[in-house]
Amino acid sequence: MTTANAALPPVPGPVAGPLERLRAGREFGANVYSTIDVLWVLYHRVLRITPETVDDPERDRFLLSKGHAVAGYYAVLAAKGFLPAGWLDDQGGPASRLGDHPDRTLVPGVEIGSGSLGHGLGLGVGTALGLRAQGLLTPRVYVLLGDAELDEGSNHEAIAYAGATGLGSLTAVVVDNHSATHGWPGGAAARFTVNGWTAATVDGHDHDALHTALTGQPQDRPHVVVAVVKTEE
Repeated sequence: MTTANAALPPVPGPVAGPLERLRAGREFGANVYSTIDVLWVLYHRVLRITPETVDDPERDRFLLSKGHAVAGYYAVLAAKGFLPAGWLDDQGGPASRLGDHPDRTLVPGVEIGSGSLGHGLGLGVGTALGLRAQGLLTPRVYVLLGDAELDEGSNHEAIAYAGATGLGSLTAVVVDNHSATHGWPGGAAARFTVNGWTAATVDGHDHDALHTALTGQPQDRPHVVVAVVKTEE
């Protein structure tokens, strides 16, 4: 792993080049650096999707609810070959496909367009239900959200519904940098387990711990991974 600034968390090696190309002198904040390790582990070691299978009904689905962390997402997609590296040079430009939030109609491999926080988990629940209704029982649905998104009532409804219906194909990943206004007794994971989810809480920069937490969970209940990062990130 490498990074140009020792004060920031290390960036996975294959992502460092694309991220630096995307950054082009700009400064990225905690919203980006707190999510890159989770994104890399998902795309490199967990998700059953490749640039050639972005339209395969049997693919896994990844939904980025935390849309303002999009720079890390674009860097990972470029590192894995989903989009040309040249697109990174004009991110946010008037003719660019790469906006400040991802657009599923413009960026290969992106499943949802995200903007306002609080919608991704509900969309993930709907996606998992739709797959189950079609008899597609192999694909898993992963949703990445920030801990502050849990302040939104829409997420409380999604958590409760997924738990009540035993939506075992759904995994939520909460990047917890202690930015939530309200919090939850017992921590972020308790908000899910009280509604019947299984849960794991791990270091959000530990790739092996993230991989273990993201795989091997029971298939009869939804699962949440709380990826804890330092507050200053």
